[in-house]
This record gives sequence, structure tokens and C-alpha cells, in this order.
Amino acid sequence: METVYKIYCASYEHALLLVETYRKDPRLQEEILETLNATVPHTGASDLSFFLVMPVQRVTKYPLLLGKILENTPTSTSAYPALQAAVRTMAQVNANINEYKRRREVATKYNKAEHLTLRDRFARLNTHSIAKKTTRLSRLLMHEAGMVAKTEDKEYDDLEEKFQCVASSVAVLKENVASYLGHLEAFLLPTPHKRELQIDEGPAQQYRRFAEYLHCTVFPEFKRRLDRLVCQPLCSLSDMLVGPQQLIKKRLDKLLDYEEIQERKSEMGSVTYDEEAAMNTYLAINALLVAELPRFNQVALQILGQILCSLSTLQRDLAAQVLHQAEKELGQMPHGHMPLPSFWKMVEDTLKQSGAQLRTFCQTFETVTPSPVTQGLAAGYPLVMDQFELGCCAMPGNSQVVIPLSFNWSYMCQAAGPHDLCVCACSPGPRGFVPAGKLQPYCPVQSQQPGMQMPALESGTERRRHSYALPEAPRPQVATFTPAFQVVAGFSFAARSPQEVSLQAGQPVVVLEPHDKKGSKEWSLVEVNGQRGYVPSSYLVTVPVQEPLGWSLPV
Repeated sequence: METVYKIYCASYEHALLLVETYRKDPRLQEEILETLNATVPHTGASDLSFFLVMPVQRVTKYPLLLGKILENTPTSTSAYPALQAAVRTMAQVNANINEYKRRREVATKYNKAEHLTLRDRFARLNTHSIAKKTTRLSRLLMHEAGMVAKTEDKEYDDLEEKFQCVASSVAVLKENVASYLGHLEAFLLPTPHKRELQIDEGPAQQYRRFAEYLHCTVFPEFKRRLDRLVCQPLCSLSDMLVGPQQLIKKRLDKLLDYEEIQERKSEMGSVTYDEEAAMNTYLAINALLVAELPRFNQVALQILGQILCSLSTLQRDLAAQVLHQAEKELGQMPHGHMPLPSFWKMVEDTLKQSGAQLRTFCQTFETVTPSPVTQGLAAGYPLVMDQFELGCCAMPGNSQVVIPLSFNWSYMCQAAGPHDLCVCACSPGPRGFVPAGKLQPYCPVQSQQPGMQMPALESGTERRRHSYALPEAPRPQVATFTPAFQVVAGFSFAARSPQEVSLQAGQPVVVLEPHDKKGSKEWSLVEVNGQRGYVPSSYLVTVPVQEPLGWSLPV
């Protein structure tokens, strides 16, 4: 009777709050009234609170009723001692119920986790709270230094140690499950089954079907079961630990207050009403934890064990399902029934054969069929045209480049390939490739403006495809022919930032600086149509201004 009434009376206030929520729902309130009128019409009750208060009133009436019976029972009867014992028992039952209810109220007050901001915490500071926290801190330091003895409670210490072990296990498992889910999400990001393969059948299509089965059937179902059987119970268990953790933390604070008050009481002989209430609060929290922590630890361990069993079962089912599907797909492959050593031997032989074929192909390709494009890109073979011809040369890759040529053919050059050009000294002719070392500039290039220099083009892989770079050969001094030159864009360029400017192939430009602010000659500062900006230096070429067209006679 005491156990049942303790739980009911301690939960009575919560039940009344629940009834208040029912009153806010007209449909639910109407249904409750209809049920009351149909089942207990003689009571005339209009609400559930009428029935909820009856057990609370009944248990307090037992000592009064038994005491009344005892008053009207002669002392000489055999029932008198039994009635006396019943009166004492029910009085003790009521006292225990009241004490349990008080403990529950204290626990309800302190087991709520408060999420306060820094401003709220400062707002709570006052002289009393600062003095109380300072006293607790000094008491704790004296405990750690061994200056004062700690209050020993072996039963509580064992229960708290077991509880902290359970809480730590739950936190670690929750972190590991979250990490596992993250890895599972990362594993499911690649979707090979969504890629279209230009293969009708074979191992590639079998793997595609297998990946589609895993991504669309196996893993989504596994994730749903993992969330329902592991993640949700684990989160609920973690939330259940918050209340006891707050009570354990508050018990330590109240224990420090209790020891301080006990020491003051032994010195002065009495304490204030507030100090007496603080001592009772500690005793209530300690008694509640000692009474309920064993049951809580037992239930928490059972839930944790069930979660671990569910996780193990899910992993076993996942492995079995994937293995079954993999064996099914493997059985349809040509070498699915081959012994494992023979299979690896076949793979090794196939890789060696493929490697030998690849090496043979590379050697044949390099010696028999050299690429003509490679010859045109070489730094030693620029594309040349007629001696006084200026135009756009269409090259592989659909790119066009303006290449000015004013060379003195001082050597004979025989063609070595289909794209090479046979050139004799001072002879105009068709377009083609010739060795760069056989050419000399006909006349020096003059800058557009005083002090302006044309940026030198980089050598090696940074050289543009058909950009012309002046060779470092000595220039002959020619005083009879001095044409004018200008800088134009050899390629189109699209600006990618506000510091750059766009160009069109063949568009005249004015070079302001043949380098950038850091001194790098890969970029040049130019002016185009009144706009200034940087462009790649390799995109610029110098061409002669041919006015008039035709032969220029010496002055």
C-alpha cells in the first residue's frame, strides 16, 4: 500500500497539469464528460480532478478512522493491540509518503538542465550567491588538500560510480554510432549505377546491377532499421541520464553546504531556519538517489544491452544480405566457379600480357608513326609564310594566329616531313615549317612608343602554339629599310577579373608595361579601346604596318 500510494501522491500534481491540457481541447473535454455521465452518473462529477483527489484523501483518512475505532474499542479485547499497531503503521505510512513526495519535489526542482546565456548567469549573481559559491569552492579545495575530512557514504559512492560508467558508455556508443552513420553517408555518395555504360552485358553491367541493389534496397533499409532500433533508443537513454546527472551535481553542492552548516552547528549549537532547510535538502536528495539509483542503473544497463544486441544483429543481417547478393552475381560471371588461387593466377597473367601489349604499342607509335602536330609545336620549327605576306594561318585545334615574317633566308633547308617547307635563300614560296635556327630577322623590331618594350615570350611548355619569339641571334644593321611595327593580339582572350581586359584576335593594343606589379613578364599591362588591364604576354605579337602594300624600296 505504501509503495502504490507514494508513486500516486508524488505524481498527483503532474496529473492535474495533464487535466488542464485536456480542458483546452473542447472535443476531448466533451468526450470525457460523456464517459463520466455514462459510467458514474450518480457522482455528478464534471471533471477528472474529482476522482484524482480521492486516493490522496483516502490514505490520509486511514489513521483517523483507525484511531476512531481504537477509541471505541475496550482495552481488554484481543483486537486492541492489533488496532494500536495498525494506527502506528498507517501514521508511519503517511509520514513516508509525505517524505517521498517532498524528495520528488526537490528532485523536480534540481533535475532540470538549464541552458542559460552568459547574461542570464550574470543577472543571477548577487552577494548571497557569490558568498555561497565561494564557501563551496573553499570547502572543496580543503577536501582536495586533506585539510578537512570528507563525508563518506560507501553505498552512494558505489552507485554513483556505476552510474557514471553507464553514462560514459552511452556517450561513447552515441558518438560511435553517429560516426558510423557519417561514414555510411559518405559511402553512399558515389552512385556508379546511375552512370550509363556503353556495354550491353558482362561483368561491368553485373557490377552496375549489384551497386544499384545495394544503393536502392539494402542500405536504405539498413539505415531505417538502424535509426529505429539503435539511434532513437540511444538518444532516449541519453536524455534519461540528464536528470540524475543534474541531481548528482546538485548533491555535491548541497553536501558542501551541509558540511559547512554541520561544522557551524557543532561550534554554535544552533542554526538558522534557512540553514536547516539546506541540510534537509541535502538529506532529501541523497536519500532519493540512494533509493532510486540502483533501479535506474539496472534499467539503463538493460536498455544499453538491448541496443548493442540490435546493432550486432543489424550488422550480421547486412553482411548476410550483401554476401548472398554478391555470391548470386558472382555465380553468373565466367570465372565465378574458378578456385581462388587459379583466379589470381589468371589475373596476374592477364595483367602481364596487357602490359606487354601496351609497351609494344608505345614503341611502335614512337618509331613508326610520329605525330606531325608534335613537330609543329617544337620550339625549333616555327610556321613560316611568304617573305612579305601577312595573314592568319589556320592550324590544328581551330586556332588562328597572326604571324609576321620578315626573314632573310640565309641557308638552304630541305623538307623532312609532309608539313615541313623546302626553303632556299631569299626565295618566297608556300607555307610550311622550317628550323628556327636557319632564320635571321630581316630588320629589328621597333617599339610603338619611346621606352616601350615588347615582352619576351617564355620558352618551353609555356610558349604559345604559334606565337613568334625573336631568336637570340645577332641582328644585321640595315639602314636602307625601316618599316613601322605595331603590337596586336595573336589570340582572343576573355577577361576573368576586373584587373584583366578582353582581346580579340588581330586587335591592335598599346603595351604600357611588359610585366605585372610583381615584375613577372608572363602578364603585360595594355590599353585596348580606352580600357586598361592585364593580358597574357604570350597572346601578343608584333606585326609590321604595311602601308602601302608591296615592295618597299630603300630611300
